[in-house]
Amino acid sequence: MFDRMKEDIKTVKMRDPAATSSLQILLLYPGLKAIRMHRRANFFYRHHWFFIARWISQRCVKKTGIEIHPAAKIGKRFFIDHGTGVVIGETTEIGDDVTLYQGVTLGGTGKDVGKRHPTIGNNVMIGAGAKVLGPFKVGDNSRIAAGAVVLEEIPPDSTAVGVPARIVRRAGQKIDCLDQVHMPDPVSLKICALEHKIEQLEKKLQEIGKE
Repeated sequence: MFDRMKEDIKTVKMRDPAATSSLQILLLYPGLKAIRMHRRANFFYRHHWFFIARWISQRCVKKTGIEIHPAAKIGKRFFIDHGTGVVIGETTEIGDDVTLYQGVTLGGTGKDVGKRHPTIGNNVMIGAGAKVLGPFKVGDNSRIAAGAVVLEEIPPDSTAVGVPARIVRRAGQKIDCLDQVHMPDPVSLKICALEHKIEQLEKKLQEIGKE
């Protein structure tokens, strides 16, 4: 138990430059408190003490503003930064070294049964206010931009932005003329199309000039 707590505190220190001491992290960080309470709730849930499990998870909501269903499976070195408004659904599975920011929802669409919530791979970062909805996977080492709404699978080593989310970078290579700051919208999409068209016309002009 103490080894796990040390690992949790070390994780916060590594990822939050505002963390100044282990005692501060242990006593004052709602994300850490929520993870510790979830472990207790998950223990009772796995042993079919469902009422106690839900009671612990609901106390967690009141204390931290973070709601994690007791059945959710969460890996090692999980970090919730700030945390207010985070919701993690029942069939969610989260790998190791994952970071969530405030307002993130790992939820369902209401159309699925059984496995209804996402599976998050290892070393994934999900930005503030992002919504990941449905029973698909977000691949290892991927990044979801703040405010994105993800409705389908994200491959490993990808960056997704926008509403609905689209992949703009994969394995370090740009695949779109947008970035995490500029969210997709009709104007930016039109600009992208015009830039592509201009590029094609310039090539044709160069070919004509050579002739």
